[in-house]
Amino acid sequence: MAAATQDVTLWALFMEAGWVVKLVMLGLLAASIWTWAIVIDKAVNYGKARRQFDQFEQVFWSGQSLEELYRTLAERNNTGLAAMFVAAMREWKKSFERGARSPIGLQMRIDRAMDVTLAREAESLEARLGSLATIGSSAPFIGLFGTVVGIMTSFQAIAGSKSTNLAVVAPGIAEALLATAIGLVAAIPAVIAYNRFTGESGKLTSRMEGFADEFSAILSRQIDEKLQPRQAAQ
Repeated sequence: MAAATQDVTLWALFMEAGWVVKLVMLGLLAASIWTWAIVIDKAVNYGKARRQFDQFEQVFWSGQSLEELYRTLAERNNTGLAAMFVAAMREWKKSFERGARSPIGLQMRIDRAMDVTLAREAESLEARLGSLATIGSSAPFIGLFGTVVGIMTSFQAIAGSKSTNLAVVAPGIAEALLATAIGLVAAIPAVIAYNRFTGESGKLTSRMEGFADEFSAILSRQIDEKLQPRQAAQ
């Protein structure tokens, strides 16, 4: 009885499986580990990004001058809203240092600088989410492939032994179904995490887009204040 029980443990089923099924199981286990590594990394990074967004917005709307805030952030390795702010202010300062004359041209350059930074930050937020989507969509089918191969091997063993006794058939079927189970273990967290983090990425990206619009309006008013007297004097 003890030997029979030992034969159907997960480890025994894995060790007695064919090499194709073993490769499938190992690949799915590696995919599951990679999924959880991404989940942990994204959970930490998105939490950090939300805190940084909140801190920056608190400072930005506190009434501190834009020049002073720019000097504070200019030499740092900024991300998110701070990176967009620095990119816009850098273009602002460069343009005025070179004697900007066209409000429309200056506004377009500032908006373009923020758009480029926004695209880069959004890409960083979405990094490795594609891996979760791939694992979530393919892992069940890879596990099913291992199951099909395992069942085919079991039927061949049945034909060779000429016995349909459940004790003979069960271990082979269990080995095959284990591949499907591992595939689901890898796929389900990947799908849930992908949906969750896609939503989180979308929310953070929307916050950056909203800030870009607000900051663009602020700079547009300041451009009018600076360039209109200059144009009137000419």
